Amino acid sequence: MLDQIHWLAAVTVLGVLEQAYFFLQVIYARRLFGISPPKITGPPEFERIFRAQVNSSEYFPIFLALLWQAGLFFHQGLAAALGLLYLYARYCYFMGYKASSSERLGPIYFSAGVLWILLAVSALGILHFFLSHHVGLNILQLLTA
Repeated sequence: MLDQIHWLAAVTVLGVLEQAYFFLQVIYARRLFGISPPKITGPPEFERIFRAQVNSSEYFPIFLALLWQAGLFFHQGLAAALGLLYLYARYCYFMGYKASSSERLGPIYFSAGVLWILLAVSALGILHFFLSHHVGLNILQLLTA
């Protein structure tokens, strides 16, 4: 079983480390700009870092759910590769937003596209599972026949 999920687990750990990095960036920005919790407003530079971290945290559960569904029901390697692309896009988003609010747009659109692909392959994998296990219809055999 573990040989079927090790890539998914590795990408999950990388994602958690990325989230930790984003959290640390907010802590450093709070110290730099003198913004004590629970305040969330301050100079635009602080607010961009704070928003980038919050936005990334909001999408993280969606990413994890889709990563694991795509990996378990479709293909682990493809899901892990898409997961790495997503994490890279989120890093680019964070760094872009940190520099300027307009520099976040390209990476956010790219990361959203990766999520849509993960959603599509998850849905296909789950549909195939239900059809083959509950209806007795194996789509893969029909396509290769």
